[in-house]
Amino acid sequence: MSRRTRRGAIAFLAMLVLILPTVSFVTMQGAAAPPMPIPPGTISPTTIPKYVNQLTGPPPVYEPTAWFNTTAGRTEHNYTVSMTQFTQQILPTGFPATTVWGYGGNAKDALTGASLGFVANSPAPSFEALRGVPINVKWVNQLTGNHMFAVDPTLHWADPNGLGMLTPPFQTFPPGYALAQSNVTVIPHVHGLEVQSTSDGNPDAWWTASGTKGSAYNTHVPTDSNAAVFYYPNEQPPTTLWYHDHALGITRINVMSGLAGFYLLRDPLNDTVAPLLPSGAYEVPLAIQDRTFKTNGDFWFDTVGVNPTIHPYWMPEFFGNTIMVNGLVWPNMNVDQGQYRLRVLDGSNARFYTFSFMAQGKGGKLPFTVIGMEGGYLRAPVTLTELTIAPGERADILVDFSGLKPGTLVTMQNSAKAPFPSGASADPQTTGRLMQFTVTANPGFVPSVLPTILNPGLATYPSLTVSATTNVRTMVLTEILAALGPQELLLNGMKWDAVTSEMPINGATEVWQLVNPTADTHPIHLHLVTVQVVSRQKMDTAKYYNDWVTRQTTAGGGTLPAGSLPPWPLDYVPTMQPIAPYLKSKPTPAPPNEQGWKDTFQVNPGEVLTLVVRWAPIDGSPTYSFDPTVGPGYVWHCHIIDHEDNEMMRRYTVLPAA
Repeated sequence: MSRRTRRGAIAFLAMLVLILPTVSFVTMQGAAAPPMPIPPGTISPTTIPKYVNQLTGPPPVYEPTAWFNTTAGRTEHNYTVSMTQFTQQILPTGFPATTVWGYGGNAKDALTGASLGFVANSPAPSFEALRGVPINVKWVNQLTGNHMFAVDPTLHWADPNGLGMLTPPFQTFPPGYALAQSNVTVIPHVHGLEVQSTSDGNPDAWWTASGTKGSAYNTHVPTDSNAAVFYYPNEQPPTTLWYHDHALGITRINVMSGLAGFYLLRDPLNDTVAPLLPSGAYEVPLAIQDRTFKTNGDFWFDTVGVNPTIHPYWMPEFFGNTIMVNGLVWPNMNVDQGQYRLRVLDGSNARFYTFSFMAQGKGGKLPFTVIGMEGGYLRAPVTLTELTIAPGERADILVDFSGLKPGTLVTMQNSAKAPFPSGASADPQTTGRLMQFTVTANPGFVPSVLPTILNPGLATYPSLTVSATTNVRTMVLTEILAALGPQELLLNGMKWDAVTSEMPINGATEVWQLVNPTADTHPIHLHLVTVQVVSRQKMDTAKYYNDWVTRQTTAGGGTLPAGSLPPWPLDYVPTMQPIAPYLKSKPTPAPPNEQGWKDTFQVNPGEVLTLVVRWAPIDGSPTYSFDPTVGPGYVWHCHIIDHEDNEMMRRYTVLPAA
């Protein structure tokens, strides 16, 4: 059953249920689908040779200009980063180059330190930030042409030209709508950084090359009309962060165009683990993204929506048929006989990856060690043979090639279904392969003995404590279905523009319970904070959803008219429904690979995920050095960015402590 067919079946059954006297909800687990057909005018992935592209090491890193801030009494680093359009050889030599958007700036070779001048790439050069050294980034929008893909003006989006919300009949794409395709909006977001909301990349803080600005636009200091300056304090523990575009309603197409890169935060003064880890040529960030290519080499993206009479161009998820790692399709990387530190990012729109390493001539999967996730080091190192990461998640892993003979080929494989967890199986000839490693005869980094506890702050887990007075929020992931599939996806039945309902107090700790009655796993991301996953628990989510909906109506003791369904009115905050009567199993504690600080976490179908979050720094300080109550506020959202762009994102505001 195809993705569209599966969604249509869900929608049809849901409509049948909705004509019954009581509100009900249907969840289907779709059967594995055959490989998706090759879109017309695109390259068949089976014709693209694998492991021809050579990945030669970590991406270049930006070169800062250091200056002493006399007012603050400290050294700070300044950068200028432009967003431009260019071509890049992503497919192997002999195939056409690809037109991309990317970030660029003055950069140097990550290994030699040699200056490279201005470098623009996708993924972009990396930031090498130092803990305790703030940076100021001047982000410059130089995207003066049209959007690369179809902008769907029926979504809640940036709309810099004032096109307004359109109604059917809709124009086909191409050409779509000139006032939607022109005046490209951008707003960079450093994913996982503790930062004031004025520099966080609020979706409404966008701006254009012509100087048009969104309602939440901010700049740390005055700058050019096509730019903004953001201030990043870099006070949290060392970790793997990344940056990408976050413009309202078009994040999926801006990131698909190429606007992403790594932001590596290091702490050379206090990090006692880093000296034990591979570094230099033996430390390589890997950004994994799926793409589909047109015959002219450019990226392909959907132009007909799943419900074209509602949203003419929007599809629930994008799944490419070709895998790109660090801007190269199915690359090979030559590795020495030693240990490597791989910082793995799922930078895809919607595709999950269950990755593993298979060595030629060896039975079974090679073990690897997970030492960290999004917020830094785990409580303790964990040895695995496979790991599932969702869009937005990062995994800091150690892979040892020292026991393999020269010439051994090691394939990094993927077995995750799309959509996850019950969609089509990965094609073993295409999306089931990520990249290849070829072992050389050179000696490499000799593995060190790691501490039993990597993160002393997490010697017990979860380290965040709760009490009977801790505020508990129970929220429901909601899918609104139409005739042919999803119409939109919501958090707690509320749209982006609804009244702000999450208003934690600065410094407070809360427990969040996320209930998922949909068929998909949703990776949820909170800006500003990192969280600790406590447990997952099976529950009767269909009955829960039904009772939760009824609770909001006069039939269930609420205030909305009987029969009311999400999305709720923009001024209405739903009443929480207790979860205890619906639980079907004992809670399963967070597995060892999740026993750390996380900014993105997987909420599985038919379960409630419980997490604890504190609106204060990871290091235990009582408050941030900046005021999180200032500015346009923060957001939390699904990091399947096709979902995020169609209402699965909510504002939240941090309130001052009493």
